[in-house]
Amino acid sequence: MFQTKRATTPEAEEILGGYFPVLDHGFVSLVDYMGNDEAAERAARVSYGAVPKSKQSTTEGLLRFMKGHGHSSPFEMIELKFHCRMPIFVARQWVRTRTANLNEVSGRYSKIPMVFHMPDNAQVQDQSKENKQGRMGEPISADRYEQMTLRFKASRAETASHYDQLIEDGIAKELARIDLPLSTYTEWYWKIDLHNLMHFLKLRVDSHAQWEFQRYGQVIAGMVKRVCPISFQAWIDYDHAGARFSRVELELLQLILKGSDEDVLGFSKLSKREIAEFYTKTGPVPMVRDFSLDLSTMKDASFFDPEVKR
Repeated sequence: MFQTKRATTPEAEEILGGYFPVLDHGFVSLVDYMGNDEAAERAARVSYGAVPKSKQSTTEGLLRFMKGHGHSSPFEMIELKFHCRMPIFVARQWVRTRTANLNEVSGRYSKIPMVFHMPDNAQVQDQSKENKQGRMGEPISADRYEQMTLRFKASRAETASHYDQLIEDGIAKELARIDLPLSTYTEWYWKIDLHNLMHFLKLRVDSHAQWEFQRYGQVIAGMVKRVCPISFQAWIDYDHAGARFSRVELELLQLILKGSDEDVLGFSKLSKREIAEFYTKTGPVPMVRDFSLDLSTMKDASFFDPEVKR
Protein backbone atom coordinates (compact mmCIF):
# COMPACT_ATOMS: atom_id res chain seq x y z
CA MET A 1 0.00 0.00 0.00
CA PHE A 2 1.31 3.45 -0.92
CA GLN A 3 2.46 5.47 2.08
CA THR A 4 2.25 9.25 1.90
CA LYS A 5 5.39 11.37 2.11
CA ARG A 6 3.38 14.37 3.30
CA ALA A 7 3.78 15.72 6.81
CA THR A 8 0.92 14.30 8.88
CA THR A 9 -0.18 14.25 12.51
CA PRO A 10 -1.76 11.05 13.91
CA GLU A 11 -4.25 13.01 16.03
CA ALA A 12 -5.40 14.93 12.93
CA GLU A 13 -5.67 11.79 10.83
CA GLU A 14 -7.96 10.34 13.49
CA ILE A 15 -10.64 12.99 12.88
CA LEU A 16 -10.09 13.60 9.16
CA GLY A 17 -13.43 13.43 7.38
CA GLY A 18 -15.38 13.12 10.62
CA TYR A 19 -18.33 15.44 11.29
CA PHE A 20 -18.79 17.19 14.64
CA PRO A 21 -22.32 18.50 15.35
CA VAL A 22 -22.70 22.18 16.22
CA LEU A 23 -25.96 23.81 17.38
CA ASP A 24 -29.12 21.96 16.30
CA HIS A 25 -28.40 21.22 12.64
CA GLY A 26 -24.86 22.45 12.00
CA PHE A 27 -21.50 20.73 11.78
CA VAL A 28 -17.76 21.18 11.20
CA SER A 29 -15.57 18.62 9.45
CA LEU A 30 -11.81 18.76 8.85
CA VAL A 31 -11.65 17.73 5.19
CA ASP A 32 -7.90 18.09 4.63
CA TYR A 33 -4.78 19.81 5.91
CA MET A 34 -1.39 20.67 4.50
CA GLY A 35 1.51 20.80 6.93
CA ASN A 36 1.92 20.64 10.70
CA ASP A 37 4.25 22.07 13.37
CA GLU A 38 7.29 20.60 11.61
CA ALA A 39 6.27 22.28 8.36
CA ALA A 40 6.15 25.65 10.12
CA GLU A 41 9.55 24.93 11.67
CA ARG A 42 11.11 24.07 8.30
CA ALA A 43 9.70 27.24 6.79
CA ALA A 44 11.13 29.29 9.64
CA ARG A 45 14.57 27.67 9.57
CA VAL A 46 15.11 28.39 5.89
CA SER A 47 15.95 31.92 7.03
CA TYR A 48 19.03 30.54 8.81
CA GLY A 49 20.33 28.49 5.90
CA ALA A 50 21.87 25.05 6.42
CA VAL A 51 22.60 25.33 10.16
CA PRO A 52 22.56 22.00 12.05
CA LYS A 53 19.39 21.68 14.09
CA SER A 54 21.37 20.55 17.13
CA LYS A 55 22.79 24.06 17.37
CA GLN A 56 19.39 25.70 17.22
CA SER A 57 16.37 25.90 19.45
CA THR A 58 13.82 23.09 19.61
CA THR A 59 10.69 23.05 17.46
CA GLU A 60 8.66 24.30 20.40
CA GLY A 61 11.15 27.03 21.28
CA LEU A 62 11.35 28.30 17.71
CA LEU A 63 7.59 28.33 17.07
CA ARG A 64 6.88 30.03 20.37
CA PHE A 65 9.48 32.66 19.54
CA MET A 66 7.89 33.20 16.13
CA LYS A 67 4.43 33.51 17.61
CA GLY A 68 5.50 35.74 20.48
CA HIS A 69 7.33 38.15 18.16
CA GLY A 70 4.65 38.39 15.51
CA HIS A 71 6.33 36.38 12.75
CA SER A 72 3.45 35.12 10.64
CA SER A 73 4.93 33.62 7.47
CA PRO A 74 5.91 30.19 8.94
CA PHE A 75 2.31 29.68 10.10
CA GLU A 76 1.00 30.75 6.70
CA MET A 77 2.65 27.64 5.24
CA ILE A 78 0.07 25.44 6.99
CA GLU A 79 -3.45 25.23 5.57
CA LEU A 80 -6.64 23.59 6.80
CA LYS A 81 -9.80 22.90 4.82
CA PHE A 82 -13.19 22.48 6.49
CA HIS A 83 -16.72 21.52 5.49
CA CYS A 84 -19.14 23.52 7.61
CA ARG A 85 -22.86 24.06 7.93
CA MET A 86 -24.21 26.99 9.90
CA PRO A 87 -27.17 29.41 10.08
CA ILE A 88 -26.85 32.30 7.65
CA PHE A 89 -26.55 34.83 10.49
CA VAL A 90 -23.40 32.99 11.63
CA ALA A 91 -22.10 32.72 8.05
CA ARG A 92 -22.36 36.47 7.55
CA GLN A 93 -20.13 37.09 10.57
CA TRP A 94 -17.82 34.29 9.48
CA VAL A 95 -16.95 35.89 6.14
CA ARG A 96 -15.73 39.04 7.85
CA THR A 97 -12.48 37.07 8.05
CA ARG A 98 -11.69 37.67 4.41
CA THR A 99 -8.22 36.08 4.19
CA ALA A 100 -9.62 32.64 3.33
CA ASN A 101 -11.09 30.70 0.41
CA LEU A 102 -14.65 29.43 0.42
CA ASN A 103 -17.22 27.86 -1.84
CA GLU A 104 -20.78 28.06 -0.56
CA VAL A 105 -23.80 26.02 -1.61
CA SER A 106 -25.66 27.96 -4.27
CA GLY A 107 -29.35 28.69 -3.97
CA ARG A 108 -29.28 29.54 -7.68
CA TYR A 109 -28.44 25.97 -8.72
CA SER A 110 -30.10 23.83 -6.07
CA LYS A 111 -33.14 23.93 -3.87
CA ILE A 112 -32.26 25.05 -0.34
CA PRO A 113 -33.27 22.58 2.40
CA MET A 114 -35.80 24.14 4.72
CA VAL A 115 -33.69 23.67 7.85
CA PHE A 116 -33.74 26.51 10.40
CA HIS A 117 -31.90 27.21 13.63
CA MET A 118 -34.02 27.39 16.77
CA PRO A 119 -32.17 28.72 19.86
CA ASP A 120 -32.86 26.95 23.12
CA ASN A 121 -34.37 28.70 26.13
CA ALA A 122 -31.02 29.31 27.86
CA GLN A 123 -29.75 31.40 24.95
CA VAL A 124 -32.87 33.54 24.44
CA GLN A 125 -32.26 36.65 26.50
CA ASP A 126 -33.24 40.32 26.52
CA GLN A 127 -31.05 42.96 24.95
CA SER A 128 -28.21 44.08 27.21
CA LYS A 129 -28.50 47.70 28.35
CA GLU A 130 -24.71 48.04 28.47
CA ASN A 131 -23.61 46.02 25.45
CA LYS A 132 -25.36 47.22 22.29
CA GLN A 133 -24.57 43.98 20.45
CA GLY A 134 -25.04 41.50 23.28
CA ARG A 135 -27.53 39.80 25.57
CA MET A 136 -28.53 40.50 29.14
CA GLY A 137 -27.13 37.26 30.55
CA GLU A 138 -30.31 35.75 31.98
CA PRO A 139 -32.76 33.61 29.95
CA ILE A 140 -36.30 34.85 29.49
CA SER A 141 -39.23 33.08 31.14
CA ALA A 142 -40.55 29.79 29.78
CA ASP A 143 -43.82 31.49 28.77
CA ARG A 144 -42.07 34.18 26.76
CA TYR A 145 -39.80 31.58 25.17
CA GLU A 146 -42.82 29.52 24.11
CA GLN A 147 -44.46 32.58 22.58
CA MET A 148 -41.30 33.42 20.68
CA THR A 149 -40.83 29.90 19.31
CA LEU A 150 -44.46 29.79 18.19
CA ARG A 151 -43.92 33.00 16.22
CA PHE A 152 -40.70 31.65 14.71
CA LYS A 153 -42.32 28.36 13.70
CA ALA A 154 -45.31 30.08 12.17
CA SER A 155 -43.29 32.54 10.11
CA ARG A 156 -40.85 29.84 8.98
CA ALA A 157 -43.62 27.47 7.96
CA GLU A 158 -45.19 30.23 5.89
CA THR A 159 -41.84 31.17 4.33
CA ALA A 160 -41.01 27.54 3.52
CA SER A 161 -44.44 27.06 1.96
CA HIS A 162 -44.04 30.18 -0.18
CA TYR A 163 -40.56 29.08 -1.26
CA ASP A 164 -41.77 25.60 -2.26
CA GLN A 165 -44.74 27.07 -4.13
CA LEU A 166 -42.53 29.48 -6.08
CA ILE A 167 -40.26 26.62 -7.09
CA GLU A 168 -43.26 24.52 -8.17
CA ASP A 169 -44.60 27.48 -10.16
CA GLY A 170 -41.34 27.60 -12.10
CA ILE A 171 -39.91 30.78 -10.58
CA ALA A 172 -36.10 30.88 -10.84
CA LYS A 173 -34.40 29.52 -7.73
CA GLU A 174 -32.26 32.65 -7.45
CA LEU A 175 -35.44 34.67 -6.94
CA ALA A 176 -37.46 32.16 -4.93
CA ARG A 177 -34.82 32.17 -2.19
CA ILE A 178 -34.68 35.91 -1.47
CA ASP A 179 -37.20 35.96 1.39
CA LEU A 180 -35.63 33.11 3.37
CA PRO A 181 -34.74 34.11 6.96
CA LEU A 182 -31.26 34.42 8.47
CA SER A 183 -31.95 31.30 10.54
CA THR A 184 -31.82 29.16 7.37
CA TYR A 185 -28.82 26.85 7.30
CA THR A 186 -26.18 27.15 4.60
CA GLU A 187 -22.95 25.22 4.09
CA TRP A 188 -19.56 25.65 2.50
CA TYR A 189 -16.03 24.43 2.09
CA TRP A 190 -13.65 26.85 3.79
CA LYS A 191 -9.84 26.83 3.46
CA ILE A 192 -7.49 29.08 5.43
CA ASP A 193 -3.85 29.22 6.49
CA LEU A 194 -2.95 28.73 10.14
CA HIS A 195 -1.84 32.32 10.78
CA ASN A 196 -5.17 33.76 9.68
CA LEU A 197 -7.06 30.91 11.32
CA MET A 198 -5.48 31.73 14.68
CA HIS A 199 -6.56 35.35 14.25
CA PHE A 200 -10.07 34.11 13.38
CA LEU A 201 -10.15 31.98 16.54
CA LYS A 202 -8.91 34.81 18.76
CA LEU A 203 -12.05 36.75 17.83
CA ARG A 204 -14.54 33.89 17.59
CA VAL A 205 -13.84 31.96 20.78
CA ASP A 206 -13.67 35.15 22.81
CA SER A 207 -16.41 35.48 25.43
CA HIS A 208 -17.62 38.65 23.70
CA ALA A 209 -18.34 36.84 20.42
CA GLN A 210 -21.89 35.76 19.67
CA TRP A 211 -22.62 32.56 21.60
CA GLU A 212 -23.65 30.59 18.51
CA PHE A 213 -20.42 31.50 16.74
CA GLN A 214 -18.35 30.53 19.77
CA ARG A 215 -19.66 26.97 19.39
CA TYR A 216 -18.14 26.76 15.90
CA GLY A 217 -14.92 28.41 17.02
CA GLN A 218 -14.46 25.91 19.83
CA VAL A 219 -14.79 22.91 17.51
CA ILE A 220 -12.39 24.40 14.96
CA ALA A 221 -9.93 25.21 17.76
CA GLY A 222 -10.07 21.57 18.83
CA MET A 223 -9.17 20.53 15.30
CA VAL A 224 -6.24 22.95 15.12
CA LYS A 225 -5.02 21.53 18.43
CA ARG A 226 -4.80 18.12 16.78
CA VAL A 227 -3.10 19.32 13.59
CA CYS A 228 -0.52 21.65 15.18
CA PRO A 229 -0.40 21.17 18.97
CA ILE A 230 2.76 23.25 19.52
CA SER A 231 1.55 26.20 17.44
CA PHE A 232 -1.85 25.91 19.10
CA GLN A 233 -0.36 26.12 22.60
CA ALA A 234 1.67 29.17 21.56
CA TRP A 235 -1.58 30.75 20.33
CA ILE A 236 -3.21 29.99 23.69
CA ASP A 237 -0.38 31.58 25.65
CA TYR A 238 0.27 34.66 23.50
CA ASP A 239 -3.13 35.42 21.97
CA HIS A 240 -6.10 33.67 23.52
CA ALA A 241 -5.04 33.94 27.18
CA GLY A 242 -2.38 36.62 26.74
CA ALA A 243 -2.74 40.40 26.63
CA ARG A 244 -1.42 43.35 24.65
CA PHE A 245 -0.60 46.64 26.32
CA SER A 246 -0.69 50.12 24.81
CA ARG A 247 2.07 52.67 25.38
CA VAL A 248 0.06 54.42 28.10
CA GLU A 249 -0.70 51.10 29.80
CA LEU A 250 2.99 50.19 29.81
CA GLU A 251 3.83 53.54 31.40
CA LEU A 252 1.21 52.85 34.08
CA LEU A 253 2.66 49.40 34.73
CA GLN A 254 6.14 50.88 35.12
CA LEU A 255 4.88 53.42 37.67
CA ILE A 256 2.99 50.71 39.57
CA LEU A 257 6.01 48.38 39.61
CA LYS A 258 8.18 51.23 40.89
CA GLY A 259 5.77 51.71 43.79
CA SER A 260 4.71 55.20 42.77
CA ASP A 261 2.48 57.00 45.28
CA GLU A 262 0.80 58.98 42.52
CA ASP A 263 -2.77 58.36 41.40
CA VAL A 264 -1.47 56.81 38.20
CA LEU A 265 -4.91 56.04 36.78
CA GLY A 266 -6.14 59.50 37.63
CA PHE A 267 -3.28 61.13 35.70
CA SER A 268 -3.59 58.78 32.73
CA LYS A 269 -5.43 59.72 29.58
CA LEU A 270 -7.28 56.44 29.44
CA SER A 271 -11.05 56.46 28.97
CA LYS A 272 -13.36 54.65 31.39
CA ARG A 273 -13.54 51.75 28.97
CA GLU A 274 -9.74 51.58 28.68
CA ILE A 275 -9.35 51.71 32.46
CA ALA A 276 -11.79 48.81 32.83
CA GLU A 277 -9.87 46.84 30.19
CA PHE A 278 -6.58 47.65 31.96
CA TYR A 279 -7.93 46.19 35.18
CA THR A 280 -9.02 43.10 33.27
CA LYS A 281 -5.61 42.66 31.67
CA THR A 282 -3.76 43.01 34.97
CA GLY A 283 -6.23 40.95 36.98
CA PRO A 284 -6.14 37.21 37.65
CA VAL A 285 -4.92 35.00 34.81
CA PRO A 286 -8.05 33.86 32.93
CA MET A 287 -9.03 30.22 32.95
CA VAL A 288 -8.10 28.60 29.65
CA ARG A 289 -10.95 26.66 28.09
CA ASP A 290 -10.24 23.04 27.21
CA PHE A 291 -10.62 22.86 23.44
CA SER A 292 -10.18 19.10 23.23
CA LEU A 293 -12.68 17.43 20.93
CA ASP A 294 -15.09 14.84 22.26
CA LEU A 295 -14.56 12.03 19.76
CA SER A 296 -17.71 10.28 20.94
CA THR A 297 -19.72 13.03 19.19
CA MET A 298 -17.99 12.57 15.82
CA LYS A 299 -20.40 11.40 13.11
CA ASP A 300 -20.29 10.18 9.55
CA ALA A 301 -21.62 12.57 6.89
CA SER A 302 -24.65 10.37 6.36
CA PHE A 303 -25.75 11.08 9.95
CA PHE A 304 -27.02 14.50 8.94
CA ASP A 305 -28.87 14.27 5.62
CA PRO A 306 -28.31 13.38 1.96
CA GLU A 307 -27.24 16.95 1.12
CA VAL A 308 -23.90 16.53 2.95
CA LYS A 309 -22.90 13.26 1.23
CA ARG A 310 -20.04 13.62 -1.22
